[in-house]
Amino acid sequence: MAGFRIGRGRDNRTPQQHPQAPQQAPYGSAPPPPYGQQQAPQPYGEPEYFGDPYAQQAAPVAPHDPYAANQPGHTRAFSIHDAEYAQYGDYGDGATYQAGAAPAAAPAGPRLPWKQLLSGIVMRPGPTFLQMRDHAVWVPALIVTFVYGLLALFGFDQAREEAINATLSTAIPSVLVTGVIFVIGGLILGAVTHTLARQLGGDGAWQPTIGLSMLIMSMTDAPRLLFAMFLGGENALVQVIGWLSWLAAGALFTSMVRTSHDLPWPKALGASAIQLVALLSLLKLGTF
Repeated sequence: MAGFRIGRGRDNRTPQQHPQAPQQAPYGSAPPPPYGQQQAPQPYGEPEYFGDPYAQQAAPVAPHDPYAANQPGHTRAFSIHDAEYAQYGDYGDGATYQAGAAPAAAPAGPRLPWKQLLSGIVMRPGPTFLQMRDHAVWVPALIVTFVYGLLALFGFDQAREEAINATLSTAIPSVLVTGVIFVIGGLILGAVTHTLARQLGGDGAWQPTIGLSMLIMSMTDAPRLLFAMFLGGENALVQVIGWLSWLAAGALFTSMVRTSHDLPWPKALGASAIQLVALLSLLKLGTF
């Protein structure tokens, strides 16, 4: 006789025979349809809290405001490449001063007429050099230097005697050649001064530097030349005037290079040294 075991027995039913409890639908949603049937579309106008609670809605994206970074209370992040431009924001390109580079700023003022330019070099050299630092002065520089060269021949005793005793056909070419030589010499000395100024860290343009140096060379030696034409180059008064005018030329050269190239005065004086030595040996001391 078969006995009965009291206690929990093994359920030999297959999984298909187990009764399945109906799945509990989430609160507020309809139960899923039976297998094989499609769910009917929900009617429009259904309240939001009856919808699918698991549906994700994308948050609205605010439009990008390119000018918001520059408004008060906002900040802006810059990359490494934008670090040098960060100080300027979006208000346009900026420029910083750097010695040795061409000047990016606008000229300090309009070009001066030749009369104001010549008088300004003597009466107000600083403002004149500042205003003309970005303007070429070729026309007054070439004319003044050429006229100075024509008269410079008569400032030397031997050359003056030869020109006076020579015939007109011989004297005129000699005077003209002397004027051309002074123009070429002024161009060379001005170029040397400009090159030295740039090597010392200056940032001035070459045309104003050379033109102004030619004007300074010619105008500062005019008092000595005036007395030398009548008293001779070896006269003591002419020598004193020559030394004083040479010192004035050194001050004007230094002021011009300092203003045109943004250099301290020791470097500006050093850039003008070769031109000053050449003027001293060739013109002031009468060794031409």
